[in-house]
Order: sequence, then structure tokens, then C-alpha cells
Amino acid sequence: MRLRVTHDTRYDYRPSVDVAQHILHLQPVDTARQRVLDFALQISPQPATCSGLQDVYGNHLAILEIDRPHASLQVRASTLLDTAEPAPAHSTIGWENAREQLIYRARAPYQMATQFVFPSIHVHPRQAFIDYARPSFAPGAPLLGAARSLMQRIHTEFTYTAASTQINTPATTALEQRQGVCQDFAHVMLSCLRSLGLAARYVSGYLLTKPPPGQPRLIGSDASHAWVSIFLPDLAAQQNGNGWYDLDPTNNRDGWNTPGADYIRLAIGRDYADISPMRGVITGAAEHCLQVGVTVEPVQASRLADCPPIHPNPAAGSAAPP
Repeated sequence: MRLRVTHDTRYDYRPSVDVAQHILHLQPVDTARQRVLDFALQISPQPATCSGLQDVYGNHLAILEIDRPHASLQVRASTLLDTAEPAPAHSTIGWENAREQLIYRARAPYQMATQFVFPSIHVHPRQAFIDYARPSFAPGAPLLGAARSLMQRIHTEFTYTAASTQINTPATTALEQRQGVCQDFAHVMLSCLRSLGLAARYVSGYLLTKPPPGQPRLIGSDASHAWVSIFLPDLAAQQNGNGWYDLDPTNNRDGWNTPGADYIRLAIGRDYADISPMRGVITGAAEHCLQVGVTVEPVQASRLADCPPIHPNPAAGSAAPP
């Protein structure tokens, strides 16, 4: 499936910002199930510097600096990419066995996945998460089946309620209220898995949404999405070390690398704090207003030549990290 993603972010400040530095996680990565064909950033006002690099998790970063006063900041990230359906995954390892393989032992080979076992800013192991996960994690249960069961229960027992939580709402609050948005569903599931000693990471990205029959796709109506990836040691042995399997509790879908060709992976981290789309430091403004619009639309490969290019135009205040 060929998809075009347009992610617009606008900040309006009062009073104006004097100077600003920002870190962006807006460029998708190449994976076994997706290939980025083109990417560009358009930034206004034009930054004094904009550099690209990769973080410790392999995510693409753009770091920009604006060195003059500005009352607003507009960032458009445009991506053209191909995605594919995930391949079947075959994992039978028991969840207790998987947990044992992630326990640190002196002089044992280092397992990279263990960094996703520990607490992080938004994910704190608690007995409440163990108690919630227990019905899915019976003794001897296969890890993949147990994780799917947990995903299905969160999907069924939690209510998706827009604007019911904030970025910093604790996962314990979402668990108690049994409601939230995709970020909350992911943080609750991560908290359950890590409380059991399992390795799980946060995945940010996009999901192609389908408009109701007979209605056009609304520009800017889509949104960023979040889901969970769990480490399966026996799958890693089959897939040359790539043992990560994705589960989306918001939509009750799962798959190896992505839950489907309509999913686009943007970045991975321990939780949302590692890979927020845009964060930074500003001086001079007391208040700000944020507007975000995302459009994910299919592109017919035969019509690709008719599509306008998304390469940046430096004269228009664009920047593309290498």
C-alpha cells in the first residue's frame, strides 16, 4: 500500500517567543514492513539551524533552532511511503520462560530487550497492574497468547474517550477510570507487561482511517496513534534478532512489526516521553495555543507521477534533515 502522510503542527504564542530549540520525531523509519520513499520538513519561520540524526533506538530526529522573535511556529512533515501486510508470527514460549531470559545475570550475554523491562517516565510497575494482567497470564501460558488476551481485555473493558486525559495523566489513573485515548491504552498495557518482568516498548505512528461510505476523506481529520510492542525471545531466534511483536489495544489488532499495512510506524521508545512528536525549550512566551492536523491518504502507484513533489523548497523556509 502506498500512503502519503501530512502532519501539520502550529503553535501560536502570546507574547512572542524570543528564541526556541525543538526536537522533532516526525520522520518514519524503514522497517521490514515499510519503506520511506520521500520525506520533507517545511518550517516557518525558517530555523537558523536544522540537523538530523538517529537516537539510541534508531529513530530519526530533527533538531532545530530559531534565533529570532516569532509569534507562531508552523511545522509540516510530509512523507510518502510503501507499507506491506505483516508476516505470520510463530511463538510458543511461555511467559515465565521469557521473563527468566530477561533477568540480569553476571557474565551472561547481554539482551538488548532488557532496557524495556524497567520503569520509565510514564510507566511505573505496580501491584495494581499485576492484578489486572493476571487473568490473562495463567501459569504456563504462552506469552503471545497471554499478551493478545491482555490486549483484547483492554480493548473491551476500557472506553476510548477523547480529551478525557492529558499527556501526563498517570497510567494508574487510566486503569482506575477504565478510559482514555490510545496513549493511555498503550501506557496501561506497558505497565502491566513490565510489572510482570516482560520487555515491552511504546510505538508511535499513524493509522489510515476510512471515512464513512459516501463521505470524502477530511483533510487533517486523522491523528497520531500509539500502540505496544512486546519482545518474544523465540521469535527473535527465527527473525535474526527481531523478536518484537506489535499489539494495538485501542483497535484490538496485532502483527509482527505492524498490525497491518494501514499502520505506519514513526518511532519507538520506553514510553511517550521518549518520542513525543515535538518538544522543546522556548523563552519569552507566557501562553501558547497548539493545533495539530494529520492526513493519511492512499496513493495509487500508477498516479505517482501526477502527485506534487514533497521535496523542500529552502526559499520557503523548509528544512530537510539528512
